[in-house]
Amino acid sequence: MQVHHILKSKATDAVVTVTSGTTISDVAKILSEKRIGTVVISNDGETALGILSERDIVRELANRGATCLTDTVDTYMTTQLVTCGRNDDADHILSQMTEGRFRHMPVVEDGKLVGLITIGDVVKARLTELSMERNALEGMIMGH
Repeated sequence: MQVHHILKSKATDAVVTVTSGTTISDVAKILSEKRIGTVVISNDGETALGILSERDIVRELANRGATCLTDTVDTYMTTQLVTCGRNDDADHILSQMTEGRFRHMPVVEDGKLVGLITIGDVVKARLTELSMERNALEGMIMGH
């Protein structure tokens, strides 16, 4: 299965982005309101500059306390982005996420942000694929 199959199966292909000057407090509100785990930092809505997750915020809260909430996202965002393309293999993406210990991956084509997939998206797609394979094998065994 390829990334574009996963993107098609998502309820929305919109990626929540914020600009580099957005405060950590504002990002925490966005994450809570939208019930998501990460935002992509992009000043133009197309070019991914970084990514900031709820884990990043919790880590800073533990280290610095509530004072970090007034800092901007560019202070804590991950700038060494691991991205994928629409035609990348989902199993490879799952391996990258597992080995890298991250749960969100921007999908980028020609330098532009076109989507975001989560480890949950990939696992769900893989489970669906395995279920279809199982049903096909059962059908062959039963003579259908």
